[in-house]
Order: sequence, then C-alpha cells, then structure tokens
Amino acid sequence: MHKPFLKAMLTTLCGVVFAVQAAAFETKAKAAFVMDQTTGTVLMAKNADDALPPASMSKLMTLYMAFEAVRDGRLSMSETLPVSQHAMNYGGSTMFLDTTDRVKVEDLLRGVIVLSGNDACAVLAETLSPDGTEAGFARQMTRRARQMGMTNSTFVNSNGWPASGHRMSMRDLVLLANRLITDFPEFYPMFSETEFPFDGRAPQNTQNRNPLLRLDIGADGLKTGHTQEAGYGLVGSAKQGPRRVIFAFSGLDSAKDRAEVSEQIVNWAFRQFSETTLVREGERVAQADVWMGKTPKVGLVPAQDLEILLPVLSRSAVKGEVIFNGPIEAPITKGMPLAELVLSPDDLPEMRIPLVAETDVPEGGFMVRLRTATSLLISQFGPQAEGAS
Repeated sequence: MHKPFLKAMLTTLCGVVFAVQAAAFETKAKAAFVMDQTTGTVLMAKNADDALPPASMSKLMTLYMAFEAVRDGRLSMSETLPVSQHAMNYGGSTMFLDTTDRVKVEDLLRGVIVLSGNDACAVLAETLSPDGTEAGFARQMTRRARQMGMTNSTFVNSNGWPASGHRMSMRDLVLLANRLITDFPEFYPMFSETEFPFDGRAPQNTQNRNPLLRLDIGADGLKTGHTQEAGYGLVGSAKQGPRRVIFAFSGLDSAKDRAEVSEQIVNWAFRQFSETTLVREGERVAQADVWMGKTPKVGLVPAQDLEILLPVLSRSAVKGEVIFNGPIEAPITKGMPLAELVLSPDDLPEMRIPLVAETDVPEGGFMVRLRTATSLLISQFGPQAEGAS
C-alpha cells in the first residue's frame, strides 16, 4: 500500500497572535540589511542580495582569513612580513609601507581594521596566497566565501580597490560580520579601536573612520567603505544590554550621510523593537497526521524557545502558518525535523522556524495497517468499493 500523494499543507497557527507595528525604516542607501544577532530576526532588507561594489568593506573577508591563519598556526601575531612592490604601489588609504619594511602581523591587522590600509591587505594576501599573488588569494577568498554561505560575493583583490567583478551583497557582509564576531572573540575588540598611530609615519591617517565608535551607543565595529562607484557604506555592529545588532549599507553620497544613517539604524533597531518569547521549547504549535503510525497524529514543537523581535507598538497581528508534507510516514523519532513555522509580521521580512516531532511515533501493527488500507480504498473508490461484494 502506497502513501497517498499530498501537496504541502498549510495549517493556521492558533493561539500565536501578537500585537505588532513598527514604522518601516526608510533609508537613502542603495542597499541595506539589518539583523538582530541575538534572535536572528531580520529587521530590514533593501536590495540585500544585490551584488554590489563593496569598496573597503570587503577587507573584512581578508581579515577573517587572516584570523583563521593565526588560529591555525599558519601565522603568528608577532612574526614580521615583507612588503612587496605591488603592495607598496597601492594608493588610497594606506599605512605608507615600503619595500624596506618588515611589519608585524599584529600591526598589519590593526592597519587594516583601524586605518583601512590597502597596502596592509596586500601584504597579508600575498603571504597567505597559494601562489604568492594577491590575485591567487582573491580566488581563495571567493572559495572560502562560498563555503561560508556568501553566495553573492566574488573577490578580485584583497582590499576592495575598484575592479570589474569585485562584488558583495549587504546580506553577505552581515553574515561575514556575524562570523567575525562569533568565531573570533579574541580579535574582535580591535574593531572598536579608534586610533592606531603606526610608526608615526602617517599622522594624517591614524583615526578609525567608523562614525559610530565615539557616540557611546554600544557600537564596537566594523568597517567603512568608499569608492566613487560604491558610494559611502558601512558594516556596523552595536550591543546594548543583551542585544546585538549587525547591519550593512552602501550607496550613500557622503561621509555625513553615512554617519547619519548608521546612527539612525542603531537607534531604530534598539528603540523600536523588543524581544518576545513567541513559543517555548517543546510547546505544541500544531499537529500533523501520521501515515501507518501507532498513533494517528504527532505534535509539532520548536526545538528551543522561539525568541523574536517584534515592534513595540501595534495595531495588527503576526500571522503564523505551519507548513509540512503530510501525512508523515511512521516511524517518527522525537526531535525529527518535520515542518516549518512561517511567521509574517507587519513591516518585517517573513521568518521561517523549524519544528520537530514532539514524541516518538512507531509503526502501527496489523490492525492499523488494515484500517488504513480500508480507509484508502473507500476514499479512492467510494460507493463502488462498498458495492463490489
């Protein structure tokens, strides 16, 4: 006996209705993505998956790979690296390195983070490149980005210098920032440093350009970016109390606009949303029919407390649906992923949360199978099956 084919079923989520309303954040940025790290809630997405010129914000990928190399023992913070002619030739924002220098890895990392040094990026890239070239390292950056889930990122160099095909999306930049914060807590404090007077040689380039770091609003990173093609952008993060917000935007017209928009995003994200426990771990959200099981239904529950951010003022409700292919064939093991809870708050992107089996459901015995087979025959053939005797 074969399980009947059913399309995905939609079950209305009963009892999960919360007041929500927040004024959508309007930004002049060409693209933006804002995420509450604590709950994983996406607060805003504007052209978030467009692959755009990232300018110096792409230096975060070079930093991530350099941190990996330090952690793996392929680099040490105290070792010194030579400066090639290629690295020295970079213009724009630099550490003013030359080919007579040997620079500590720690200084190069700060040179990238605080001073946005194009030359420092190139030194690290050539050191870590499989073929000793910056281009080889850029290809490695692209492969690593794909492994990390950054599907709209392609790198041509290590520092965001304008180049055809060098692209990242705002969503990818936030994903990368989140990984930097969570994977490398030992290095992350460097992103909040406001000054790095390297060797006294560049007094005009000692200050971190991140406009949020001096505002006392919990900001502690990460990277600005600017080229004529990309406009002004920022990958930022701020922590207030237990919550952390991470965001990226690009395409503004001036450093003044960048400073204003970044502060507006932080204030909006913290003041207009509050954390809510929507459903507790193990609390039944819905039930699914079971095919050939010892019991006819199985509860669907979240594997952990479902905490999301919701706007603080509201006139409407969160709509919730449970999506699954059913009936679900036994045997079923407790904790087995079976469904998704889809939430649609006003003015926020759709949220999808996995639901798992509340209990084990073993296969039914002979009588269960007989009843199921009889029910299927009746449903398929109706009165014809009944009158066939």
